[in-house]
Amino acid sequence: MKYLRDIGSYFIMLKQVFIRPTKTSVLKNLIFKEINDLIVNSLGIVVFISFFVGSVIAIQTALNMDNPLVPKSLIGFATRQSVLLEFAPTFISIIMAGKVGSFITSSIGSMRVTEQIDALEVMGINSLNYLVFPKIIALLFYPFIIIISMTMGIFGGWIAAVQGGYSSASDFALGLQEDFVPFHIVYAFIKTFVFAIILATVPSWQGYYMTGGALEVGKASTNSFVWTSVLIILANFIITQMLLG
Repeated sequence: MKYLRDIGSYFIMLKQVFIRPTKTSVLKNLIFKEINDLIVNSLGIVVFISFFVGSVIAIQTALNMDNPLVPKSLIGFATRQSVLLEFAPTFISIIMAGKVGSFITSSIGSMRVTEQIDALEVMGINSLNYLVFPKIIALLFYPFIIIISMTMGIFGGWIAAVQGGYSSASDFALGLQEDFVPFHIVYAFIKTFVFAIILATVPSWQGYYMTGGALEVGKASTNSFVWTSVLIILANFIITQMLLG
């Protein structure tokens, strides 16, 4: 029954987010702040992880190619497929569930503990629209992070393969172009948009409806990461079955 109540309160929250909107001038400033907090401040860790994971994918592929008859272009092909289909949209989203999700939950949870949310309601402001809507709009820019992740992952793979002597630049480039399916890009971005909505709403729900004090804020942040990650993995499975199955 608890899970049914939780699911119900989550969808009620989503409905409340879009009614009684805050003044446009106020929302605009809130949205720019959230873009900076959630998107811009995440670029560094995304670039770092994407570059080195792309490098590892290329090296692991090269080291497992024992058969001399297997073309070196396979390194570029495997790097492209791994980065575009799963690593960039899914793995980075799980990392963001830890970074962005915990930040959202702790910031809203802290406002709940210090009764700032109650103060917003007393002033006649729809606190859900004020707090959650700007985060949803900001994370609609999340696909730009995934584009950067894809680029850096493939670039890292190219650097590792070519500079490590595992493949020539021309062979790696040939692998990147080999059997390319444009729909895979569409598939990756459909997943990304779904993950962005999960990243914006589930941590917000955890923070908004938490009860207790400062200790519970930490517990809510942990729960936020766990449930956001679980929903991302489930959504990934369902979308993959629907679009590629």
